[in-house]
Amino acid sequence: MKRIETKRPRSVIADPRAVALLLAASLTTMANATISPALPGLAEEFSSNPNALYLTRLLVPAPSISVVLVAPLAGLVVDRIGRRPVLLFGVFLFVLAGVAGGILPSLNAIFVSRLALGVAVALIMTAQTALIGDYFAGRERSDLMGLQISARNFGGFAFISLAGLLAGFSSRLPFAIYGLAGIFLPVIWLSITEPKLALSDTSSRRLDTEDGMAHWKPVLAGLALLQMATSAIFFIMPTQLPFFFETSGFDGAGMTGIGLGALTLAGGCTALFYRRLQQEIGHAGAFASGYGAMAFGFAFLTFDGAPIIPFAGTTLIGIGFAMAMPNFVAIALGIVSPNRRGLAGSILTSSVFLGQIASPFLSTPVIETFGFDALFIGTATVLASASLAAILVLARYVGRLESDTG
Repeated sequence: MKRIETKRPRSVIADPRAVALLLAASLTTMANATISPALPGLAEEFSSNPNALYLTRLLVPAPSISVVLVAPLAGLVVDRIGRRPVLLFGVFLFVLAGVAGGILPSLNAIFVSRLALGVAVALIMTAQTALIGDYFAGRERSDLMGLQISARNFGGFAFISLAGLLAGFSSRLPFAIYGLAGIFLPVIWLSITEPKLALSDTSSRRLDTEDGMAHWKPVLAGLALLQMATSAIFFIMPTQLPFFFETSGFDGAGMTGIGLGALTLAGGCTALFYRRLQQEIGHAGAFASGYGAMAFGFAFLTFDGAPIIPFAGTTLIGIGFAMAMPNFVAIALGIVSPNRRGLAGSILTSSVFLGQIASPFLSTPVIETFGFDALFIGTATVLASASLAAILVLARYVGRLESDTG
């Protein structure tokens, strides 16, 4: 009897388009925190500027401000002009604005370049999200969602580590890291082609009301709000962890570096298995597991003892975040019609950065009034409640979308 061999599906990473989109994804992590190690040197270099201490601290979140303001417009541009030209222009602007910080003569000029960098990030993230929906579906899309989080985590770890080394020689050298995007540009140029959606206005309206898409607007709004809250909670780590370690009697800088390193590496490794996890337990299960892991992680931070305990906490937070975050884009791309993917990408992009901006404003008053333990216990309680809600509520809505999102 002749043996029938089944052909194994090709890995999505073998697709040059997927590689190009993952390279673009790594740039979004590079945008903000890469220059963090250079901040003390920049403050000293521009000490004659009366606003030096204020402006140097704003250099890190400045791109986020631009992303929030520009992303909605970027969504309209992506849907009307096309994905490829917006992505290519975004990467080009990323290189130009990023490297400029290394040679601009004043702190004010560097701050403006950081705002321009945020515009580039908004264009890149919005176009990239739309292209993922255009190019991939089902298993491949789920694979790419996990790989995208891994690319951001591993890229962030590598870029920030390299920036720390370069900042030891000069506070301007970390800006050169943005030049790496120039190496990615030819790969993106050659691999990314404009999808042929060919949707008329009539067919677009019909798609919005077919296959369960009639209620995509409230579902997308709910996803954006939940993602914003998730981002705000996660951003407690880079904004408050150094102060927590110092208050606890540890070496703030050293412990923060190790803690955030454990977080990003754990998240990057976990995201590699996102598609397999999502296939087993669905989006609702991934949300429940992710928020549950994050809840335990924040609870661990309240325990006194050896340094291994807070490191276990940050590791769990990284694992949980990597399990939860890919779901937002995966679900959104499954509920909107092709001609709305740019809009969906822009809304989700804005929600991530809104959460980052809001995080310190929400967490700092709690710390000043009640202390770190209260913040961590309160956050763990919120996350545990979200985990339970994912099981009890999200399963009702997400179950109908599993076939669309893979």
